[in-house]
Amino acid sequence: MAIDRVKAYFAEHGMADRVQEFDTSSATVELAAAAVGCEPERIAKTLSFHVDDRVALIVAAGDARIDNPKFKAQFHCKAKMLKAEEAEPLIGHAVGGVCPFAVNDGCDIYLDATLRRFETVFPACGSSNSAAELTLAELEGLCAPCTWIDVCKLPA
Repeated sequence: MAIDRVKAYFAEHGMADRVQEFDTSSATVELAAAAVGCEPERIAKTLSFHVDDRVALIVAAGDARIDNPKFKAQFHCKAKMLKAEEAEPLIGHAVGGVCPFAVNDGCDIYLDATLRRFETVFPACGSSNSAAELTLAELEGLCAPCTWIDVCKLPA
């Protein structure tokens, strides 16, 4: 199971105790916020896109949306999300638990600037009922190699 891969990955980084599992679903931003007890915008959602022959995983704030002109300027292509059935084979995590940890080869990880508003954020951990509270420095360290980008917009 993907959560076991993520738990092992966290253990390798001395953070085994950080993965939280819930009795309820955390598969959407709203459900995850309710499960961890935070504002929805502090959920670090992982969006997955086809970029050339690779997968771009963009970790963004829960209230952020892809800004198509910014995406095209960054990646030189239109934003095309993976289909639900592509997530697990290409990333290693199924929809609802997609995260930037312990991913398959062929995935590039990007952290969006919308996360910089927070001291800590809550990304999923490979299942539809898990999360971990991480500082941005911890998130960046666990996602390495990763790149900070600005391809999202916030609600008006």
